[in-house]
Amino acid sequence: MKVEDFNLLATMLKERSGLVLGEDKAYLLETRLMPVARKHSQKGIEELCVEVRKKNAQIMSDITEAMTTNETLFFRDQKPFDQFRDAILPMLMESRQTSRRIRIWCAACSGGQEPYSLAIILKELGAKIAGWRIEIVATDISVEMLEKAKTGLYTQFEVQRGLPITLLVKYFRQTGDKWQLDASIRSMIQFREFNLLESPAMLGTFDVVFCRNVLIYFDQDTKRKVLDGISRQMPKDGALLLGGAETVLGVTDSFKPVTGRRGIYQLTNGELPI
Repeated sequence: MKVEDFNLLATMLKERSGLVLGEDKAYLLETRLMPVARKHSQKGIEELCVEVRKKNAQIMSDITEAMTTNETLFFRDQKPFDQFRDAILPMLMESRQTSRRIRIWCAACSGGQEPYSLAIILKELGAKIAGWRIEIVATDISVEMLEKAKTGLYTQFEVQRGLPITLLVKYFRQTGDKWQLDASIRSMIQFREFNLLESPAMLGTFDVVFCRNVLIYFDQDTKRKVLDGISRQMPKDGALLLGGAETVLGVTDSFKPVTGRRGIYQLTNGELPI
């Protein structure tokens, strides 16, 4: 790949999605963009770049889609989900007795495994949350991944990763060689297209935000912008959960770690009593 083509694509991707690609990721561009080239009857990356220079909106969108499709799995890392169920949710239910409403945002939800994991946790609680309105809003920049997530349809490989067999049997039914989540679980999620580089104000306020394993793809300025935007949409006792390799330290002053709760952050001017 020509250096100028790599720089063109890297710049476009950063501007459109925040994704930062080092020169060592040239192979990733070639691997993921060849299907895009074939889709548009282009011979390869060089011809795609010609269209990018012409500002071909569809090709630019397809390139962004191909490069921002990231891996996920059910109950990824497990601990954040246990902490949500055992510490964060009980605290919020105690402090929200009057409104009996809790809003959760799963940012960069990819194929939907994270929000569906949360929905399964809530379903398992049954009578304990009866009378509560608990909303889960799941967003992603990829329209293709959102459409997949909405179907709740997963391969054998996908359901074997992180999903206990008891929950598979209880909440999924086999459809051909795939497994589909029960409609009662699918209906608990609102899937919406959203770019983390934009202001989340349009999404409303959230008591809990899962923004896990996405900041690692951004540079420091973009991480700060995203985290500061999230902070403005949270109440003083809101909880932010990041991935194991992510932190707010040295990135933003909007959040601080919750002592003894690895991966959970609270507003710097707030308090999360868990």
